[in-house]
Amino acid sequence: MLKKENIFVIQKHEATRLHYDFRIEINGVLKSWAMPKTPPLEKGVKRLAVITEDHSIEYANFEGIIPKGQYGAGKVEIWDKGTFNLIKNENNKIVIDITGNKLNGRYCLIKFKNENKNWMLFKCE
Repeated sequence: MLKKENIFVIQKHEATRLHYDFRIEINGVLKSWAMPKTPPLEKGVKRLAVITEDHSIEYANFEGIIPKGQYGAGKVEIWDKGTFNLIKNENNKIVIDITGNKLNGRYCLIKFKNENKNWMLFKCE
């Protein structure tokens, strides 16, 4: 049986502070993390990823301006997009194989111990 490929997207978001929204499709929604720095392209680079609210799958195609006064106001553009295979999905660890325009390979999301929102994203192979 073939594993289903899901979509991922990274949106560069120029809101109050520039950050990158890392989103992966799990169980019909985009699980989302905000990263203050560019996503890691090579092994050995780790990035803080703060979990945020889930988004609808349709949001993966959004580029544009969120108007002032609305949550997340600012410019949103797609930085990278593609598919991934889910390798592991546990409470504190997600492992995925990504195929994108910029990101490619196996990536790990590890939740910080005793933290509610803070995770670490890195290329693990």
